[in-house]
Amino acid sequence: MHGADMVSKSGLDELDRRIIELLSNSSQGSYRQIAKQLSVHPTTLIQRVKNLEAKGIINGYRAKIDYMNLGYEYIGFVQVRSRDAAAVREGLKGIVQVMAVYDVTGKADHIAMVSCRDRAEFAATIDAINALDGVTETSTAVILDVVKDSNEFIPDIMNL
Repeated sequence: MHGADMVSKSGLDELDRRIIELLSNSSQGSYRQIAKQLSVHPTTLIQRVKNLEAKGIINGYRAKIDYMNLGYEYIGFVQVRSRDAAAVREGLKGIVQVMAVYDVTGKADHIAMVSCRDRAEFAATIDAINALDGVTETSTAVILDVVKDSNEFIPDIMNL
């Protein structure tokens, strides 16, 4: 293999990277339409996508939802310190308003992203987090404006 046909360190060739880049922008459209954009046969595209799914590189397809436009006016991050990480992680996962939970380094052990419709629900969610067995301390930051959303992140996949 030479040039563009060579597989990079990540195990992805140029076509795989182009597929990922295109699907990162939008996964809408038929295989036929996407294959046409990539100048490949639809069967080739389907097999490549299935291989990327099997490798765990593509983990599903979702609509990009603007939660603030849905009425979730209070979105924030709660830094959580704990004395029982496993129990706190499970507890956080069980709170409906918790969108995501991350284990982190630094002063906090976990960061929970929460989304609530109003201030009362937000306060009740913070209270529920503080009430979890194993939580020793929390610190909350409310999002005032979204400057760049993680849904907008498209890696520079062509330079892998």
